[in-house]
Amino acid sequence: MKVVGPLIVVLALVGIAWCCTEYLHWYALFGLVIPYVAFALFIIGLIVRIVRWARSAVPFRIPTTCGQQKSFSWIKQAKLDNPSSKAGVFGRMVLEVLTFRSLFRNNKVEKRDSKLGYTSAKWLFIGALLFHWSMLIIILRHMRLVLDPVPQFFQILEQADGFLQIGLPLLYISDVLIVVGLGFLLARRFAIKKVRYISLSVDFFPLFLLLGIAISGIIMRYGFRVDVAGVKEVMLGLVTFHPVPADQLSTILFVHLFLVCTLMVYFPWSKLMHAPGVFFSPTRNLANNSRAVRHVNPWNYPVKVHTYAEYQEEYGEKMKSVGLPLDPEVVSTNG
Repeated sequence: MKVVGPLIVVLALVGIAWCCTEYLHWYALFGLVIPYVAFALFIIGLIVRIVRWARSAVPFRIPTTCGQQKSFSWIKQAKLDNPSSKAGVFGRMVLEVLTFRSLFRNNKVEKRDSKLGYTSAKWLFIGALLFHWSMLIIILRHMRLVLDPVPQFFQILEQADGFLQIGLPLLYISDVLIVVGLGFLLARRFAIKKVRYISLSVDFFPLFLLLGIAISGIIMRYGFRVDVAGVKEVMLGLVTFHPVPADQLSTILFVHLFLVCTLMVYFPWSKLMHAPGVFFSPTRNLANNSRAVRHVNPWNYPVKVHTYAEYQEEYGEKMKSVGLPLDPEVVSTNG
């Protein structure tokens, strides 16, 4: 059920959007009310999660270290894997966010000839890179629907994405790669026994939902032809808070939009929040300067302690009588 359940939920969402717009003609609900509510919940959810992270105390330096810490001048430091400055942290974060540098080092353990060995496992890195970069490019391409006039940057990006000029309308490379990337991430959870064992419904649902969004968008572009000018008019009306009727648009558009709205509502409370969460992770955004700077826990409070000198002064005679060694400095101090 942890696989079938999420799939049924996504298919049910598709069926609800299709039936309510195709047969009940609830265009205002799915083209106006739900997008506004979903966007409001998305912003509120983001603010709540980010405020919670920002208010969480981080009293210790706990960055993940994968290399030599800054030490003597004659010992080479791993400035990106073990940064000791803000510049090093910035470089590490840029590589982590844009290229998934830590995931690139993913290894797998194999038993060969009764010995454990580590081998490279780059498939997860490639699949994640395909999905995330394709998702980013698709989101940027969609900005042409909410901007008028469209900046030249988005026009150049769209031309670069369709430079192969396959078919009519043009086939976008990002449309293919996002399905390939999501398909790999989903197949990985079935193919690897350990991953399949620890996977839950919350791991499968976002994959099915994202696949639903991608596939419905592709069908909308290459199957059910939609009025792009009408779509842009509706989207501009939404972002400028001057909505226009959407009753002339294709049903597949409402399905696609409803799935996107579902993702917006689900996003702040799911594992997908790792996107902004990486910037608040102390294992990534802190410099490892524990050798150069003393970090005192601000939660520490005065505690009455019993020093060894006091202990020996109190129990010195008894310790001496049973032959336990005494600290001569403590003895001399106490006369």
